[in-house]
Amino acid sequence: MIMNKTKLLSFAVIALLLLNFGILGFIFLSKDKESPNGRKMPREIVIEKLHFDENQIVNYEKIIKIHQNTIRDLDDSIRETKNELYQLLNSDKIDTLKKDSLLLELASYQKQIETTHFNHFLEIKKICKKVQLSNYNELTQELSKIFSNRRKPRNE
Repeated sequence: MIMNKTKLLSFAVIALLLLNFGILGFIFLSKDKESPNGRKMPREIVIEKLHFDENQIVNYEKIIKIHQNTIRDLDDSIRETKNELYQLLNSDKIDTLKKDSLLLELASYQKQIETTHFNHFLEIKKICKKVQLSNYNELTQELSKIFSNRRKPRNE
């Protein structure tokens, strides 16, 4: 009787482990395909619309990494600058010069972000073949929709 319970328990543990690994595998493999809200990720849309071959996908992945790192750095700078700006609120008398300087710095970072996005798509254009340029031109008409903020609006 103890042997049967041990076998049953072992079987249940193994089955649960396999189920967990299967679910984790599904989550990680489907992660690149869609965003949490069920829409295709921009990466997938670009690859599909431009009909990239394997070599172009490899080059595109490199372009994505560079773009993501640059945007991450700029986002970090924005976050730090905003923290510095909002620390001014703790003061009885706000240093207007400092506030204006920080606001200009934030505007500069935002300009760098938009320039980075623009240059990112110029790099994508460079890896396109001539036959793909019409698809690229169509894609550029949809960029603001495809790459808009995909997060749900927050209620503040």
